[in-house]
Amino acid sequence: MAQIDKPNLHFNTKLHSGTNSTTTITGVGFQPDWTWWKSRNNAVNHAMYDAVRGGSKLLRPNQANAEENNAAVSAFTSDGVTLTGGDSFTNASGYTYVSWNWKANGAGSSNTGGSITSTVSANATSGVSIIKYTGTGSAATVGHGLSAIPKMIIIKGLTNTSAENWRVFHHKTSAQRLIWNDADAAGNSTDFGANGSGGTITQNINYFNIGTDARVNGSGAEYIAYCFTDKKGFSKFGSYNGNGSSDGPFIYTGFKPAFVMVKRTNAGGFNWYINDNKRKTFNTNSTSLFTNTNSAETSDGMYLDMLSNGFKIRETGNAVNNSSGSHVYMAFAQNPIVGSNNIPATAE
Repeated sequence: MAQIDKPNLHFNTKLHSGTNSTTTITGVGFQPDWTWWKSRNNAVNHAMYDAVRGGSKLLRPNQANAEENNAAVSAFTSDGVTLTGGDSFTNASGYTYVSWNWKANGAGSSNTGGSITSTVSANATSGVSIIKYTGTGSAATVGHGLSAIPKMIIIKGLTNTSAENWRVFHHKTSAQRLIWNDADAAGNSTDFGANGSGGTITQNINYFNIGTDARVNGSGAEYIAYCFTDKKGFSKFGSYNGNGSSDGPFIYTGFKPAFVMVKRTNAGGFNWYINDNKRKTFNTNSTSLFTNTNSAETSDGMYLDMLSNGFKIRETGNAVNNSSGSHVYMAFAQNPIVGSNNIPATAE
């Protein structure tokens, strides 16, 4: 597997202070085909936009709401996005923000890799794709464009008449789905093609499976899916078991992380934790936001060290390191262990 030597050409975190006026964010390093915003210092909903659905189309990762027209992010540029003035999601005066940005492949094109024809914006190099499709109400497959088996899939209904939760497939929870906008434990489901009794799901290099549940495949309803697969030097989607010690488990990723998301899966009531290397630039990194809530940033979140080849948990909390806890994670790289410039990543 070829290694990605320059992860910042495919993923980048940007910080922003609101201006209350139309602003173009630059310095992302690529067109951010998927951009995810959160106020750091205020309890404001998350805001997510992508190039497949187009500018001004908002989803809220922490809520079950259907897609909304909202021009907080009004356009995608070759190096960032254009923000409108004063919207609390991205650009209100006195608010500070973080955005996490991924490169896919623009607005996408038709894909017939599954039984449902989809619109796919795929970056096969980095293992990231954005897929829009229309449900049939019958068990089906949806092309994803990665030419590799997806390790994590996040799906949201866009046009459902009633609000539907975000559904998450992670290969380490087998047939059990997770809910992105909730603190629930993993649960048995037919969302991703299993029989609902915990049987193993087999995804495919060309498509992913969906069942008949309206949250992923209602007849005539539209959906967006974000698909990921492991890429050496760039991304890892895995699991770990807690040990209940402040000298917590070390999780090998093969790169120095820039972004880590963790969710406990075998017990409910625990948030999805997000740490990154821009909001806290040194270890121990304990500055967290939560996918499933609108809470402001906390400096007393998930305690971890971001190391040259992975991350190490540095706390005993039940959410990320209970002695009987099972957890899944999603991580993207700051640096591979050694890049093409032969400069090794360092632990700070």
